[in-house]
Amino acid sequence: MSLESLETPKYKELMKEHILATIEYLFDANQEFGVACEISAVKFSPDLSTELKESFPNITLFMLANYSFESASVDLHTLSFEAGFGAENIGALVTIPLIAIKQLFVSEYPILINIVSTDEDIEKEKQEEVDSMSALLNNPENAKLLKNKK
Repeated sequence: MSLESLETPKYKELMKEHILATIEYLFDANQEFGVACEISAVKFSPDLSTELKESFPNITLFMLANYSFESASVDLHTLSFEAGFGAENIGALVTIPLIAIKQLFVSEYPILINIVSTDEDIEKEKQEEVDSMSALLNNPENAKLLKNKK
């Protein structure tokens, strides 16, 4: 079996579910861990400076320990946690699409390896977000509710 045969939507969904289940297991065990991920898919809020973001390698390792671990959460699509960056320890919420996680580590031991590519999956999820917001705003009743909320 070639690796290309694993680039199917079915296998990608299986891998995403495996990543989610593994992270949930680590949370339940109160086990700190490391996450190696594709930095191009990671979102920072507030956004980090271009200089700081460009200093990250393509595959970046984040260690979820102490406050980063305590602030971490996972849902069906993403892992999020708070961390500090740079010499000034600039705080940001880090959001990683699950499929962009390449490896999970406990201590120095890799416990999960993900070989599937992510580019099209992340673009698809971004498009789905835009499409769902468009659908929401296309209904005049919903638009009124959003205007009233401001």
